[in-house]
Formats: sequence, C-alpha cells, structure tokens
Amino acid sequence: MSTRKRQLLKIIILGDSGVGKTSLMHQYVSHRFDSRYKATIGADFLTKDVEINGRVVTLQIWDTAGQERFQSLGSAFYRGADACILVFDVTQQESFAHVGSWLEEFSIQAGRRDSVLVGNKTDLEDRRQVASKTAQAWCAKQNAEASSNNDTTGFEAGEGATPQIKYFESSAKESAGVEEAFVAVAQLALAKKATVEDAAPMPQTVNLTQPQTEPAASSSACSC
Repeated sequence: MSTRKRQLLKIIILGDSGVGKTSLMHQYVSHRFDSRYKATIGADFLTKDVEINGRVVTLQIWDTAGQERFQSLGSAFYRGADACILVFDVTQQESFAHVGSWLEEFSIQAGRRDSVLVGNKTDLEDRRQVASKTAQAWCAKQNAEASSNNDTTGFEAGEGATPQIKYFESSAKESAGVEEAFVAVAQLALAKKATVEDAAPMPQTVNLTQPQTEPAASSSACSC
C-alpha cells in the first residue's frame, strides 16, 4: 500500500469583477449556480478532493475580488500557489484586455506557473465580443514568448520546462466546460509538483538509535 501523503494544490482564480469567477468555483465544487450576483469581498476559498492519474489530490481553490485588478492582493494570498485560472467574460472585450495584467500580477507575486485561460459565459453566444481564435492566439503568443525567452522565472530548480497557458471556454450557468478547465489546471500543477519532488535530493538517512558505548575506563586506572 502506498504511503505517499495526499497532495494539496493551491489554485487561484483571477479576473475582473463580474466575469463569473465565484460561479465557476461553486459550479465545480458543489455543482450549483446562483444567478444573483454578489461581489466577492477580499478572497474566499473552497476545497475539493479529486482523483488525478490514480492519486487523490485536494484542490484548494481561491476566489478573488476582481475590483482589485490593479492592486496587489498581498503576498500571503499568492504564497504557495501552484497554478492560476485566468477568467474573462466572452461578452466583455474589456475583461479580456485585462487578462495580461492579471497574469503579470500573478507572475510577480507567485512566479511563473502553468495556467489556464477560461472564456466564461458562452451561454450568451449572441452577445459574444471575444472570438475563440482571439483567445487561443493570445495563449499561443504567451507560450511562444516564454519559450523564446527561456522564461522559467519563479520556477523551482529542477522543474526545467517553461510555463504554459491552455485555453478553455465555459458556461458556469450551464456547467459546460467547467470540469475540463479545473481538471486541466490540476493536472498541470500536479505534474509540475511531481517533477520538483523527483528532482529534489533524497534526505540522508540518520540512525537515531544511540549505539552501545564501551564502559568508561575507571579513573583509578589513570596514572598521574
């Protein structure tokens, strides 16, 4: 039986206010959708246990207040993040234009990590302002620039590969594409974490059992 402890992955959801970050998180974790909009204050998180490649992993999913787009959410919030989900609203061009700022903020605070970009609210297709090809091209550009610059900034020693961004489209309302996006980011984060663990040097074995010592020579046997 495996003695490996359960892995914890910290996933952060970033994006402008109103793009559906909270709805995506609740749809994925508890399979529910609330059409009543309520802005997130500060940050909140939910956890979910999932099985990835035969291993049970606990996802700690953090939701943020989008109105803080150009303000640092604090290093404590980003500390230990394994990946991020960048979210924009396909019916709001402006929310897509701000994705780069969110990625930059995450990279500064947590280092470059594998991420996914999610275009949410595909149920409002008749109001779409951002084409799928446009978002895919943005991801391709980010990946190409990272590769050409050999950008491993923030990656731990031994990780090697440059961070990548994958694109997904979703509807939190209709639960379309939600599972795929979260599973993808979890797989990316787990693979990267496993690479780091495999590259880490094995700790030296230390025998904590005190050896039996020889009796000390009698002080009377000492010639002065």
